[in-house]
Amino acid sequence: MIEFYRVTKEYHGRRVLRDVSFQVRKGEFLFLTGPSGAGKTTLLKLIYRAERPTDGQLIVNGMNVSAMRLSRVPSLRRSMGVVFQDYKLLPSRTVLENVTYVLKYLGEAPSERRRRAYQVLRMLELHHRMSAYPEELSGGEQQRVALARALVNDPSLLIADEPTGNLDHRLALEVMKLFADVNVRGTTVLVATHDQDLIRRAGRRCLTLERGQLLEGLSEGSA
Repeated sequence: MIEFYRVTKEYHGRRVLRDVSFQVRKGEFLFLTGPSGAGKTTLLKLIYRAERPTDGQLIVNGMNVSAMRLSRVPSLRRSMGVVFQDYKLLPSRTVLENVTYVLKYLGEAPSERRRRAYQVLRMLELHHRMSAYPEELSGGEQQRVALARALVNDPSLLIADEPTGNLDHRLALEVMKLFADVNVRGTTVLVATHDQDLIRRAGRRCLTLERGQLLEGLSEGSA
């Protein structure tokens, strides 16, 4: 599903990622951790082609992302969902409009957009908030809307960057359970987080970045 081969990323001569190699199997649930500034967000941006590697090869879902033309990036992103740390919800759009934004971009009919949005919002227990605006939602609800938007296109890969960073412990556990449920249905899940307690509880494989270099291990705890 994801293959990094000696990937390096530099910004203005400063090396952010150094010779990173790893693979993520289809259907796997994987954590990415490390201190602030270790390169976690940069690594995720490489996967969904917001950035290109300076050196090395990167394959995602069978596509060579390192050599990909800009015209092919939309095709890559159709196969994945991304949950950002700051949610990136559109404040002037309702929950329904936020969730269906990608489907509208892909040319889905209005009736199909609404059907798919309702389905995923019901799964996340937010179908009763379809007409609400982001500012009317709690932090946990906003996070679930961001997750619904990432899932509405039924992605084969779900990427989340510090998805629980703004939530209290109870809500963080709730969100991680949602990720686990999505993974059980066959979606590959990659979560970047600094929360070691969540990683220990999950008991999944964990990649650790330190100063742009990768250490790999299995977290303690039960799956």
